[in-house]
Order: sequence, then structure tokens, then C-alpha cells
Amino acid sequence: MVLLHPISVLKIDRSFVSPIDTNSNNLEIIETIITLAHKLGMDVTAEGVEIKEQLAFLKKLKCEYGQEYFFSRPLDKLRALALIMKNPQW
Repeated sequence: MVLLHPISVLKIDRSFVSPIDTNSNNLEIIETIITLAHKLGMDVTAEGVEIKEQLAFLKKLKCEYGQEYFFSRPLDKLRALALIMKNPQW
């Protein structure tokens, strides 16, 4: 019997990601969250990615998705669609 999870993506709050370079406890918490999510068959989205060091750390831990100003400032509908059509990968 296969159990389906009603949740397929877990999001890490920006309060953990934003101070990633100044708080080693946050690094351990993020690593634990990503590991747990993957063991449960979930992808992970990290909020608050604003600098390349945050992105590098999250990629190293195989975090699937990221969001925030590193990728783009808020966009109107047409610009957001254009960005999506480019299919940027992190």
C-alpha cells in the first residue's frame, strides 16, 4: 500500500535563511529540515535567498527551490510571465 502525502513541498521560512551567514544554529536547522523533507518524499523551497552564499549553501544541501530578491525583485504580471518563459534554473 502506497501512502500519499497531502503535502508535497515544505517551505523554509526566511527567518532561518536570511541570517544564514551569521548564525550557525540556522545552518543546522536548515540542514535538518531539508533532510527530513527529503526522507518524507517532499521537495523544499527556501524563502529569503538574497545572496550567492545562501544559494550555494542551499544547493549543496539539494534544496530544490528558492525564492526572494536574489532571483528577482517583485514583477508585474507581464514581466513575471516573461521570466517564467525563460525557465531560469538555479
